[in-house]
Amino acid sequence: MAQASKQLSQDAAPADSMAHASAAEPSSTLGRRIRRVVGSRPFVWAILLAILVLFWVIGLARGLSVSNLLSLTVWGISLGGIFALGSVGLTLTYGVLKFPNFSHGALITIGAYIAFEVIRLVPNSLPLRPLSFGWEFLLGLAVCMPVTGLVAVICDRLVFRHLRNRGSSIVLFAMASLGLAFVLRSLLYLIWGPEFRFYYHGRANPALQLPMGVHVQADKFFVLGLALVLVTLLFLLLSRTKMGKAMRATADNPDLAMVRGIDTERIIAWTWMIGGGLAASGGVLFGLASQLRPEMGFVSILLPVFAAVILGGIGNAFGALVGALVIGIAWQLTAAATDPTYGPGVAFGIMILILVIRPQGLFGGEGV
Repeated sequence: MAQASKQLSQDAAPADSMAHASAAEPSSTLGRRIRRVVGSRPFVWAILLAILVLFWVIGLARGLSVSNLLSLTVWGISLGGIFALGSVGLTLTYGVLKFPNFSHGALITIGAYIAFEVIRLVPNSLPLRPLSFGWEFLLGLAVCMPVTGLVAVICDRLVFRHLRNRGSSIVLFAMASLGLAFVLRSLLYLIWGPEFRFYYHGRANPALQLPMGVHVQADKFFVLGLALVLVTLLFLLLSRTKMGKAMRATADNPDLAMVRGIDTERIIAWTWMIGGGLAASGGVLFGLASQLRPEMGFVSILLPVFAAVILGGIGNAFGALVGALVIGIAWQLTAAATDPTYGPGVAFGIMILILVIRPQGLFGGEGV
């Protein structure tokens, strides 16, 4: 009798296990579905839109007008355009070279100072109304981009190529770029000194009167327009030209690209050239909106640029652009909800929130 009872209990055990498994399976499936929805790109966009609406609601509750909030939003888009030029150049070098380049901020500053020298040396023209600058600023912008690109190529030849040839780890590349950033910043102090400098002294920069009471300087539209043009040209380069396809192949698999006959060192040189040029343009536009100082590339620009790259998805150029715009808008709209000095903290907080939900970023894993 006891043996029969034991046999019945053994027969019932698998049935109980199957029942528990079948009960747990729907719960596990539901959990996976929830995680999939929460980690999806539409859900992340919904969160970003909700944060934007929250800023507006708080601003209206504090007594700000709709025109004030629209102005802050436009200013944020303009600031995001400046960050975009730096972040797209940074993510381009990361996509091909596979290391975080901490000297990118120094390249941003070098570009701004080269343009400053050009503006100082050539005769200044009258402002190109409604803009606050003249032809000499455009000349400085045109000169600083290739010159800064050459500086980036020289830095690669002196430092990073030796590390590549030795098969060094990503940590050594990152530390070398950090050391190079300090060296370049020290050179900036030696050449231009520590004092603040301006492209123009005492030149008026009146705001345009737009519909709905929006007040925005024309320079901000120039900044955004130039950023969109340069980023669009980069997209066309990567997608439509032989050079761009070679860059993408090198980013995906440099060894295979070399076997297929691609001169990877030449591609790397062009990557530095383009990334340095974009960094220089971002520095010039930031200097136009603010002032020049040797540490501006690291203190004021590099951290939000890295945040934009991480938020958009490391190695994705379009993601870097979108991430930069999100960071810029959040930075400016902070003034609607609290003290403007908290703008960087709020922007980075949004980045952390999005990465907790979607660790790969908005467009992570989709390549250059």
